[in-house]
Amino acid sequence: MRAEHAGYACGAALGFLGDLVAGDPRRGHPVAAFGRAAAAVERRLWRDDRGRGALHTALCVGGTAAGAALLERAVRRSSPASVALTAAATWAVLGGTSLCREARAVGGALAAGDLDVARERLPHLCGRDPQALDGQQMARAVVESVAENTSDAVVGALVWGAVAGVPGLLAFRAVNTLDAMVGHKSPRYHRFGWASARLDDVAGFPGSRLTAALAVLAGPDRRGAWRAWRQDGPSHPSPNAGPVEAAFAGALGVRLGGTLAYGGRVEHRPVLNGAAGHPVAVPDIGRAVTLSRRVSALALAATVAGRCAAGAVRRARTAGRAK
Repeated sequence: MRAEHAGYACGAALGFLGDLVAGDPRRGHPVAAFGRAAAAVERRLWRDDRGRGALHTALCVGGTAAGAALLERAVRRSSPASVALTAAATWAVLGGTSLCREARAVGGALAAGDLDVARERLPHLCGRDPQALDGQQMARAVVESVAENTSDAVVGALVWGAVAGVPGLLAFRAVNTLDAMVGHKSPRYHRFGWASARLDDVAGFPGSRLTAALAVLAGPDRRGAWRAWRQDGPSHPSPNAGPVEAAFAGALGVRLGGTLAYGGRVEHRPVLNGAAGHPVAVPDIGRAVTLSRRVSALALAATVAGRCAAGAVRRARTAGRAK
């Protein structure tokens, strides 16, 4: 293994461990700083226009990627500095521990029968209107959020880190954050957020498929996860959430999807794993968290191995041409 790949592997593992142990800081998170900067750019650029939205996306994501590339270039001659930068970037973009912590908090409130506390905590996980949900519906929302955000907050970032190093890690998180900020279908962002939403679909594609595949591998019901992914995933309106939620539903033996409310609007989504699954119950939240943790650990191993293997192939080709 060449030093650069060994350095990335070590840095990614340290960053993953940092998220596992410490999670996100309560104040001063780099992603929050990016969000404030993106909001400031939006205030200068906003028009009800796709072109302005595309410029906003290009400036925010391109600026993040360019800055990360300059940092990576500045430390490339120092292995300790390169490892430290990769570790810091990996920790900054991963959100697996916070995701699982919030899921357990809602699950604990539901188990205690305290629906008011559960409704108060649910917005930390997803954008649904908690006042419109009963206990079972909140449990379902938590499991769906755990599934989707395992891809968005962990696996997708690791995939792009393996592909493009620190710029890939930070650019993916920038894309994902912009989609959460402006990519939803509200009157203000229907046109302005179009570019961010489409770019998020593209950037999330490989991570969502790897997440679904690892859910099949790591889940308690592999056959059910595979069946639900292939049969029900394509019917979901999101090209990336569909495969992930369907695979989690099949792996856990639960039914996901159905009617939900976002910001005053109601959506009727197809039911995932409807024929074989049972309605989500509170204990299923803990099972979903366990599956998320397994998928995340496998994703780290798979992406690091993939980066090292790709480097070995490139070296072999270069050596072959040199002969």
